[in-house]
Amino acid sequence: MQNQTRIIIENVLPQLNGGNFAIKRIVGQKVVVTAEVFSDGHDVVESCVKFKHESENEWREVRMTPTHNDEWFAEFQVDKQGKYTYFVEGWVDYALNWQHGTERKINDNQYVKSELLEGAEYVRAILNLVDGADNEYLNQLIYYFTTEHEYDNAVRETKSERLFHIFKKYPIRFLENKSIELEIYVDRKKALFSTWYEFFPRSASAEDGKHGTFKDCERLLSRVADMGFDTLYFPPIHPIGEVNRKGKNNATNAEWGDVGSPWGIGSQYGGHKSTHPELGTIEDFKELVQKAKNLGIEVAMDYALQAAPDHPYVKDFPQWFKWRPDGTVQYAENPPKKYQDIQPIYFETSDWKNLWKELLDVALFWIEECDIQIFRVDNPHTKPFYFWGWLIAEVKKKHPNVLFLAEAFTRPKIMNELAKQGFSQSYTYFTWRNTKKELTEYVEELTQTEQKEFYRPNFWPNTPDINPFALQNGNESIHLQKYFLAATLSSNVGIYGPVFEYMISTPMAQGKEEYLHSEKYQCYKWDWNIQNKLIALIKKINILRKEHSSLQQTNNIAFCETNNEQIIAYYKFDDEKQDETLMVVSLDAHHTGRAMVKLPIEKIGTQNIQITDLITGNTYAWDNEWNYVELSPELPFHLFKIHK
Repeated sequence: MQNQTRIIIENVLPQLNGGNFAIKRIVGQKVVVTAEVFSDGHDVVESCVKFKHESENEWREVRMTPTHNDEWFAEFQVDKQGKYTYFVEGWVDYALNWQHGTERKINDNQYVKSELLEGAEYVRAILNLVDGADNEYLNQLIYYFTTEHEYDNAVRETKSERLFHIFKKYPIRFLENKSIELEIYVDRKKALFSTWYEFFPRSASAEDGKHGTFKDCERLLSRVADMGFDTLYFPPIHPIGEVNRKGKNNATNAEWGDVGSPWGIGSQYGGHKSTHPELGTIEDFKELVQKAKNLGIEVAMDYALQAAPDHPYVKDFPQWFKWRPDGTVQYAENPPKKYQDIQPIYFETSDWKNLWKELLDVALFWIEECDIQIFRVDNPHTKPFYFWGWLIAEVKKKHPNVLFLAEAFTRPKIMNELAKQGFSQSYTYFTWRNTKKELTEYVEELTQTEQKEFYRPNFWPNTPDINPFALQNGNESIHLQKYFLAATLSSNVGIYGPVFEYMISTPMAQGKEEYLHSEKYQCYKWDWNIQNKLIALIKKINILRKEHSSLQQTNNIAFCETNNEQIIAYYKFDDEKQDETLMVVSLDAHHTGRAMVKLPIEKIGTQNIQITDLITGNTYAWDNEWNYVELSPELPFHLFKIHK
């Protein structure tokens, strides 16, 4: 039978899929909850949000405030990592209802002695909840309400703000109703704000023709730190398969000395719990991770769930692969790309429980053995969604600091589902968004729709797999523009270097988004001592990101009107509006751009501002809604700090 209540609670937000998934926050962020709460009739309705961390036994409470049309809101702050639960509760507040109704009668000059006696009962009901001066005040009220010659005092106090606030603070919740319980998962700040740099450790050697080692990578840590990056991501560091190994430029047949693709994992030297023998030992890797940490850098590992034909799994656990009638396993494909050096793991195996356990053990091995706290997950969209939900939850039970970046460039609903299942960050379509319209629409989708509650974007202008058309044979200006956009639109950003900062972007062939002489299939000897303007500005941008809280979040953004389709402008601010910035970017890599930019006065609060260009140090006074900007290809952006 339905519980007796008069309260309806509907459209509680935020929530995902009817509460099937947790929304996401980081430690210190606020959660703004809205709901429709109402009752039959005209009685006074009250509501609150109750919440608690998974480690707490008692619910905390914040009262909701009505806005309009029976809509309410409240906010609270999450201050611990892990899972929070929250729900909305509503009730008819009979004491406030009495006060409101009696006050209206008094204002109509009605005699309210009976109502005062009723009021005394509401006061008695909360007397034991109140102490000190308020307790004395309530006892005085009971006397007033029940004594004939104190009628005038009783009438006066019936309308008092003090009584209203006491009733508000100590409600009697009769026939209350509550919404379903909803969840929040709270990560550390790195989930929201991170600056990634990727390079191939085998290309770290200072000697031409020599395979790089973890020791060689240690030499490059200071370069990564000096450029302002806090996350160093390595492609897989495991042994590389020798069977069906790929040659240079993705050749089907490897020549002698070809090193193969790091994503073809596993050989006679081990599998996912081993390191490539030419890179060094696990002890060497642990030392590298610690030295990186001493410089403020976290090393992110690649978590790639696939196997080369000679991976130990193939021999020891053949049931984890799907065998064809001719005794072979179909290699991985993403038409027109073919990966003859990779055998997909068969997640539909009847031995799936042992498979899942082993793959979890792989992640836990690197976490517990080498203190790895971040994984970039290769092609998660080709594995079951529920596997990821389970694995990430299991990892976070023991290691809540661990973050997972989903490398999935696929259909939107699939990318969203991975984020809902628990991925901390996600690659995006930014790589292919180039026009003002494309950028504006995409960022507004990420920040102004339901996606803002669960999808944390990480903007990468390039990756080893993607040499985007916009950068191919591109000049310095387009590289400056793409990094600035990535680093100021999103609070998570990454580049594949030194290819990006050295502006190496020759395609394998016209119409292909792949690199000629791709580092995926060969070692390089880079001159890591090169300095150029792009490197200097990447460093400057990264430093400014660390100094300005408005750039350490993604969702607080408003695009500004401009009268030039080749110039995009946007305003960002932190939650407290203590830090406000304005970015103006020319999308034309070859010509000087001029435009009038309209300030979002309704968000800034004034049109009389001073702005400092944090790149050049120049300061300007803007006292109009529309203001003039000019940008050259040599420096195609402004990063303005707003002063009021």
